Amino acid sequence: MDKRNTSPCFLDTHLVDIHEVLPEEEEEEGITKEENGEAEKLFNKPFKVREMKSTTSQRSKINRQVSLETGFSVLRKESKKGKDENGGVNLPRNGRSFGGFDSFNRFGMEGRKGDFRIFKTKSSSLSKQNSLLPSRKERSEMESQKADGAGLDESVDTSVPAGRYFAALRGPELDQVKDDEDILLPKDEQWPFLLRFPIGCFGICLGLSSQAVLWHALATSSATEFLHIPLFINLALWLLAVAVLFCVSLTYMLKIVFYFEAVKREYFHPVRVNFFFAPWVVCMFLVLGAPPTLFPNKLQPAIWCTFMLPYFLLELKIYGQWLSGGKRRLCKVANPSSHLSVVGNFVGAILAAKVGWKEPAKFLWAVGFAHYFVVFVTLYQRLPTSEALPRELHPVYSMFIAAPSAASMAWQNIYGEFDGVSRTCYFIAFFLYVSLVVRIKFFTGFRFSVAWWAYTFPMTTFSVATIRYAEEVPSILTKGLAVTLSFMSSTTVSVLFVSTLLHAFVWHTLFPNDLAIAITKRRLGKEKKPFKKAYDIKRWTKQALTKNNLAAKVSNGGKEDSFYP
Repeated sequence: MDKRNTSPCFLDTHLVDIHEVLPEEEEEEGITKEENGEAEKLFNKPFKVREMKSTTSQRSKINRQVSLETGFSVLRKESKKGKDENGGVNLPRNGRSFGGFDSFNRFGMEGRKGDFRIFKTKSSSLSKQNSLLPSRKERSEMESQKADGAGLDESVDTSVPAGRYFAALRGPELDQVKDDEDILLPKDEQWPFLLRFPIGCFGICLGLSSQAVLWHALATSSATEFLHIPLFINLALWLLAVAVLFCVSLTYMLKIVFYFEAVKREYFHPVRVNFFFAPWVVCMFLVLGAPPTLFPNKLQPAIWCTFMLPYFLLELKIYGQWLSGGKRRLCKVANPSSHLSVVGNFVGAILAAKVGWKEPAKFLWAVGFAHYFVVFVTLYQRLPTSEALPRELHPVYSMFIAAPSAASMAWQNIYGEFDGVSRTCYFIAFFLYVSLVVRIKFFTGFRFSVAWWAYTFPMTTFSVATIRYAEEVPSILTKGLAVTLSFMSSTTVSVLFVSTLLHAFVWHTLFPNDLAIAITKRRLGKEKKPFKKAYDIKRWTKQALTKNNLAAKVSNGGKEDSFYP
């Protein structure tokens, strides 16, 4: 048998060097059928293993070569890359964003960047999607791809665990995605306005409506009558608050109609779920701060039922989750915004007392105080089982003073006097307020957010409670304190109002992409657990060997082991 010499020429008949490619081959888009046929013939030729013995230099050249099939696949990528560099259009997309891949996973269509239909209401787009539904065979193939671990999120409409929000997001409002996390929508493209409109916008209504209550108290209270404040300010603020509430409510209702899946994501959010209580609290604030010129008659109980019933039903749902001990138990989802779900009980008790229903007012006060105490202890204690809250001090911590301030006023309206219970609640709020004011430097250095509006009404509520306290204990100190706190509250709201207008109409940065609603149900990146386990195995092996060596030394009387006699 003729022995065929192993040479580069012989090797080139079976393998091709991707670095030695002719220029005209780089310009081709694909491979012709003739080239494929010749490649298969050459690749399927029998050759002997013993003939592959060669020198070290030839082996190194073999290592630098690849098969025909791999080589041509690389050539196709290089040709496409060359086209892109020579003027081709290449749309950039953030590497940590999955665009429309979820829609491909569900409907069998090609995923494309910016596919926002995954967050649309199902009923509104059902007729358009019926024609695009995959067949039974395609559906089974997609299910097999999911089982193989394609790396995509399962479904948008499924509930995201509360712990997932704490793991994927950061910031006091949990609205910023961590750098190593993936999202379902592109970051480098502006989303539709309704998707960028958060539930936290109702915080603007909270701030303005509470200001209407404050200026109503300043104009009608005996403790501040020396200021001679006209009711016109209360009327202007009340009309402004009603207008803002109407615009925000209408916009969010449109979001519910067209992007209901995004609304569900906000409901599952451990911080934003508390803002679903805000619209009803705003309505009750507007009733309490209504100008006497517009509503001279006594309030009707039907008004209290209209605004308190939805709040109470949502309260049963949230408090049931806290009590049941599931994935959304209080020690796991507690945050300063949880006070929004408590303060409404005291505001409802004040309104119930105004309409003459004392017993429902006492009931709401008892429920609110019990849950405020639990929330306060949970946040103050920082249980080891709860998720870590942001370390930086932020205006979100002003929520601590809202509930005791409202509780002191509710007790006064129920029993008709600012007695010991009212003063106890007021002094608790006073201490918390002072503890935040002395740390004013920690309130700087944070980017503006619409959610900041929700943290202005606790200051306003405490100012109103101070006015009530000054009525019971009239003195220069109490009256001066009431005026000072009212001025600080109004100044804060004015600054926020101007900042909001600038961000909305001048800088156009009021509503950035709401990345918090686009996180995946589980982390899609590489897990570090296998590396940790490998490291643990190595460490355990090292420790075991060390222990064995020590035991051998002890058994040999401290002498080292030797392999030689």
